[in-house]
Order: sequence, then C-alpha cells, then structure tokens
Amino acid sequence: MKNIPVIMIIFGGSGDLAHRKLYPSLFNLYEQGLIHDNFAVIGTARRPWSHEYLREQVSDAIHETHDQVDENEVKAFASHFYYQSHDVTNVEHYVTLKKLAQELDDRYSAQGNRLFYMAMAPRFFGTIATHINDQHLTGSGFNRIVVEKPFGHDLASAEQLNKEITASFDENDIFRIDHYLGKEMIQNIMPMRFTNPLIKNIWSGEYIKNIQITLAERLGVEARGGYYDTSGALRDMVQNHIFQIITLLAMPEPKDLSSDSVHQAKQELLKSLIIPTPEEVEKNFVRGQYLGSDTTFAYKKEPNVDPDSTTETYVAGKTKFTSGPIAGVPIYFRTGKEFKEKKTRIDIVLKHINNPYGQAHSNNITIEVDPESKIYITINGKKIDEPGIRREDLTYVFSKEEMAKVPDGYERLLHDVFVNDSTNFTHWSELKRYWEFIDAVEDAWQKENEAGNPEIAQYLPYRMGPKEADNIFESPTEHWIYE
Repeated sequence: MKNIPVIMIIFGGSGDLAHRKLYPSLFNLYEQGLIHDNFAVIGTARRPWSHEYLREQVSDAIHETHDQVDENEVKAFASHFYYQSHDVTNVEHYVTLKKLAQELDDRYSAQGNRLFYMAMAPRFFGTIATHINDQHLTGSGFNRIVVEKPFGHDLASAEQLNKEITASFDENDIFRIDHYLGKEMIQNIMPMRFTNPLIKNIWSGEYIKNIQITLAERLGVEARGGYYDTSGALRDMVQNHIFQIITLLAMPEPKDLSSDSVHQAKQELLKSLIIPTPEEVEKNFVRGQYLGSDTTFAYKKEPNVDPDSTTETYVAGKTKFTSGPIAGVPIYFRTGKEFKEKKTRIDIVLKHINNPYGQAHSNNITIEVDPESKIYITINGKKIDEPGIRREDLTYVFSKEEMAKVPDGYERLLHDVFVNDSTNFTHWSELKRYWEFIDAVEDAWQKENEAGNPEIAQYLPYRMGPKEADNIFESPTEHWIYE
C-alpha cells in the first residue's frame, strides 16, 4: 500500500471523536502502510497539553480499541503526533500553527500536502475555514478538508459555511464525512442492486410496492439535551444518514464506479426529489417526543431541555422521486430515541401477485445494517406436513471471522480521504437538495408551532414510536414490516 506523505491537522484533537475513532483508525492505516514514514499529525484544542501528553492519549486510544498490539509499533506511531494549544478564534494562533506545520513538513518530507480535519463543535467550522484561508495554512501540495456533520443547521447556514470553505478548497477537496457511508451493509447496497439479475430486474415501480427505512436508537438524549433541543431527529438523522441511504436505493445505475459517475447518478436522481408542501407535511409526516417511565426521564424533563420544547425525538415521513428506476415508489422512513432496541434496517417490500394459493405473502428484501450485518429475502414455500404456504428467509450473512475483518467506518473513510476517493462522501449539490427538503418540513412545523397547535405525538419508551406513524402509508393495507 502506498505511503502517502501528509501533515494532518485535527481541530479538536483532545475530543472524544479523535480519541475513540480517529486515532485508532489512523493507527490501522499506519500498520497497513498507507501512512508511515512521511506523515505527522498536529492535534489542536484549547487545553494546555504537551506533545508527550497527546502521545499518551493516542497510545491509550489504541490500547482501548485493540486487543493485541506491538508496543514498539504503537510507540513509533505516536511519535508522529504533535500538540498545539489553539483558540480557533485567535488569528495569531493560526500563525503559530502554520509555522509548526511547515517545520514538520520539512522534517517528514511531506511534500507540502495538508489534510485538515474538523472534529469539534460545528459552530466553529466557518471560523476555522476562514482563518485557514486568510492565514494561508494550505500547503504547496494537495490540500483537503474533512468536515463532520452537521454541515449547517438549515440551507442558509449550509450555504454560508460552504462559501467559507470553498474560499480555500475546491469542491473535489472537500470531504463531508458521514460515517454511515463507511458501514459494511450500506456499501453493499450498490453491489446488491447492480450485480444480481434477480434483484436488478425487479428494481422498479412495477414490482416494488414501497421501501421502508428504520434508524432506531435505544437510548434517550442523555447528556446531549442542550445540543439536541436545537436540532431534533429530522436534522440529526434524516438530513444526513437517512437521505444517504435513500439516495443509494433510488439512484440510477452509474455508467461506471468512478466517483464522478456515482455522484452524477446521485445528482440526476435528486433533481427529481419531490419537495413536500405544507399540506403534504401534515399528511405524510409525524413528529413525536418520548414520555417518561420508571427508568427514564420524559424528553421535556431531560437536563438542558426546554420544558415547553417542540423539538422532535422521533420523526416518520415519506419521500418520492419523479425519475430514476423507482420513480413514484414511496420511500418511508422513521427514526427516533427510546425505541425497543437499537436497529438500522431497510425493507424493500415487493408487490403481491395473483396466485392460486391466495394466502401467499409478498416477497421482501431486508438489509440489516446494525447491530447485525445481513441481507435476507423472504420467500414463500410449501408447508411440509399440512396444506398451505410457509415463509422462509434466504440469508446472506457474515461469519464471526468475517465480521472481525470488517474495518470501522472511520477507517474506511479516512483511507478514502488519503487516496482522494470522494465516492462515499457528500457533494454540495446533493447536500443542498437534502436541506431544501428538510427546510420545507421544518417550515411547515414552525407554522404549526406559531399557530399554537403543534401536532407532536407522545410515545412510550422502549416501544416502536407513536402509533400515529402507522397512518402515513398510502393505502390501508400497507404497514411497517419491522415491528
């Protein structure tokens, strides 16, 4: 594997994301040889750490996530890390950061390559991007920036942030990261659709009745009440994770697997995304908040949550496209806190057909993303010892040994950043379209709030969300497959 020279600057180097995900993932890429001799990482944050203390934190992060490691390898890897105490609002600190980056570039022969990673509070993204530009932190080689979600709070703020980032970086050098696109079963959607005639030939409105996406979280907001009350389930989960999944399910087949072709297919699809009217939002969307129990607070009683909050901890809704292979097919989604279990699942529901048995059910294709990774097709067969039809699953599943080889989503996506493959990242034109959809729903809800009669369903924890979500289907015979 190619040894890529680069100086990587992590804004938020003392944070939880860096510790849990970035440092272990970088170590794996180091062991694979993608980065090795000619790289250095500068961790920045406000804390007054030293180089040595950061290296201790890096070593701890590796030991926490790896059962067995070569201590000499860990020590050698950690020696490439440097710390710079940094206030992102202080211009002088960027001057100091630029000087350190150049010193390390010379020491490690990094060829002027720079990789910037925004691993801190989103409200600072624009400030950092602006000062990278006005203080000329970019190098003479490649310059790439990785931006965590959320990319903006609405379309207007996303456009402003994009303007600030594109002052320093070309669109092809901006990697808007969504770890869901690094998950094994999300990356299996395209191969499943395009390499299996059994599936490829029925991927149309002629055979697919609807598609259902569930992103269920077992826990409540816990310590994130302050942040969550300004966001909600629609912005926190639908605008990124769910729309990424929807796009992969509905996009036309790309002419090849290059990043440009894949994004061209996605953009072609998203032009036909139907933006809902206020009347359609009222009919096709449900928002809810979880109630309390003996073991959990109600959402409005959570710390740092407004007791009069209208922020949704659950949302269910519907999307449609006017072009693409499944044009006109309803795609239903739901996500929320305090479900009965943690689960990410996609159900492709096929239409019933006329048959002499009468009671035969439709076939369904199910993709389980979390906590298990598997695909199964539900088919009908004959009962053995009595008349009638039984249902069976044809399953594609990984063994424990195979699952142990599956890399973490961040490892996969960091690898792609280093090799400049943006296939599994979001382009601005796609993100803009997602925000146009989200803003339409949020605006309709805001008008309800201002009128004093918001329809916010209350649901018990450890169930499947509010019963009102059963009413968004286009026909009374449709229902949630995952119950």
